Amino acid sequence: MTEDKHRSTLLHLLKERAYRYGEYFLSSGQKSHHYVNCKPVTLSCEGNALLSHLMIDLIDPDAVAVGGLTLGADPLVCGVAQKAYYTGNKHIDALIVRKNAKGYGTKEYIEGNKPPEGSVVTVLEDVTTTGSSAMQAVRVLRKAGYIVNRVVAIVDRMEDHKTWKDNDLEFVSIFKLEDIIE
Repeated sequence: MTEDKHRSTLLHLLKERAYRYGEYFLSSGQKSHHYVNCKPVTLSCEGNALLSHLMIDLIDPDAVAVGGLTLGADPLVCGVAQKAYYTGNKHIDALIVRKNAKGYGTKEYIEGNKPPEGSVVTVLEDVTTTGSSAMQAVRVLRKAGYIVNRVVAIVDRMEDHKTWKDNDLEFVSIFKLEDIIE
């Protein structure tokens, strides 16, 4: 399958399984007529394979891991890590960032095979509206000593990318909301 065919198939899956029109409140607190829940796509065999194939080419070339805030990023980081393993091009581990520190044991915020401090990590996200979920993951990863330069999302529904500029981040998305609602 070509890249264009992957994108086309993925867009079809997002329109069919992830997009809803109605009246919704988003996690950002904003009200919208357009709701995108990528989990029916990211947790499907076909959707995860297509996303992993497309996302791996968008991560920071120096990244040794991909991470993101649970739950939206969980299938993405695992899929990209698996894609990296099977293609043999690069070793990429998956990191899952908890919303709150684990309440027992090591009380970790970050789960996974952690690379050494100073390593580059790319943050993955399903849908961005204000960027707050991705930024929560960025802050936790940076506090742990990792270098985070890039955020990669499936769908960008943001009107203003000031969040990324203010935090010295490059932002890349596979689709914009307009692509899905066309």
